[in-house]
Amino acid sequence: MFLSELSRRDWFKALGVGMSVAAFGAVSNARADFVHKEDKTTGVLLDGSQARPCTLQNDGTVVRPAMNPPVISETDVLVVGGGPAGCCAAIAAARMGVKTTLVERYGHFGGLATGGLVVHILGHWIKENDQKIQATQGIGEEMMKRLEGLPNGIVKREFGKNPTLDAEVYKYLLVEMITEANIEVFLHSWASDAIIDDENNPETNRPVVRGAIIQTKLGPQAILAKQVVDTTGDGDVFVPAGVAHTQRMYDIGLPYRIGNLDRATPPEGSKRPRYLGDLTPIPGVNWVNMAGPSLDGVDVRILSKLELQHRKQIWKQVQEVRNSPGYENVYLMETAPQIGVRITRVIEGEATLTLQDARDGRKYDDCVGIGGAWHGDHIGWHIPYRCLLSKNVENILTAGRSLSAEPLMSDLVRVIPNCWVSGHAAGVAAAVAVKTETSAHNVPIHDVQKELRAQNAYLG
Repeated sequence: MFLSELSRRDWFKALGVGMSVAAFGAVSNARADFVHKEDKTTGVLLDGSQARPCTLQNDGTVVRPAMNPPVISETDVLVVGGGPAGCCAAIAAARMGVKTTLVERYGHFGGLATGGLVVHILGHWIKENDQKIQATQGIGEEMMKRLEGLPNGIVKREFGKNPTLDAEVYKYLLVEMITEANIEVFLHSWASDAIIDDENNPETNRPVVRGAIIQTKLGPQAILAKQVVDTTGDGDVFVPAGVAHTQRMYDIGLPYRIGNLDRATPPEGSKRPRYLGDLTPIPGVNWVNMAGPSLDGVDVRILSKLELQHRKQIWKQVQEVRNSPGYENVYLMETAPQIGVRITRVIEGEATLTLQDARDGRKYDDCVGIGGAWHGDHIGWHIPYRCLLSKNVENILTAGRSLSAEPLMSDLVRVIPNCWVSGHAAGVAAAVAVKTETSAHNVPIHDVQKELRAQNAYLG
């Protein structure tokens, strides 16, 4: 059932809430002033004895008490991180009939494509036999087609061009596609740890991932899974699981949107101001990207300082535009609520993508997707399945910007279409592993490729 078809009673059934619809209506319309207030539910009084705080030792160390997080879900495929890669992974797995659970730290899906206002879609065109073709097919292409059918969903959706989507429309579309696929969802949940078997795999002597711990307002909670896909971008699951990885620094910016450009009246022949950005599906609204300094994108002190600096810089840039003749009505419409971290942690995989391999068009027998270049001026490059696999930990896959690739590949693996492609592959592989009752490392690659083609993915 689509969310647009849900009645108020349906909402309560979906949420498992037992109160009456009439009671809900009374609460939603209640006035805030004390004169009209009536008795309300008092709640449950807790005396504080349930708390398990950390303790400060005499030597200055902080000790966290042992605890047993409740298991709130058991699933076949657990996808952690609801960005472009994670959403494609979850949808792909669910469409194969396995129970799929998707965890996301924010209250919406789309990652940097929505919360980060990185709304430009580039990296899906390639050259074959001196002709441009679109390498991103499958679920990524389905998303773009469906955006075309929604008001103000996408612009410049033309052959050989790089379109721009609207973040809010894409958020809505992802909700539709995820609910259609009957995916279990946990929003407002930050992955904080991995769950590992108490014994290593006897054949490989590698640790085996069995789920993840998510941090919520109710404290830590556990989700058990047969296969885990970490698409957090920062390795929030694979790092505590002990996956070998490299930590990198890259440009960290903060995109934003400006409005009223349709009211701009620049004098004829005047120079175009800086910081106007590029058009969006909304008339008169542009999005403006920001490169930012190359720093550690998982260091909270650095991220905090950048948030402050970037917002001050954005304000100055918009005022510069407003001080240009004819642009006095332009205003700052929105700054991205999610800072634009581009690359942080990258797994050490069974294979590693290199720029030279991409330039040479190297082919792999375990290809699970074709990546594209920014402007379609390059041949497609194979994404081998082994780049999604950790070389030292079992039962965990990754996709998106954290797959195994050298630094020179960062600008290719992280863009939205290539995240769609690698995420699609990871979701299918995880579901195949569940169905064949094997590990992600031993999954029959031909079965993965067959299912990807059945889901309209392009493998060259």
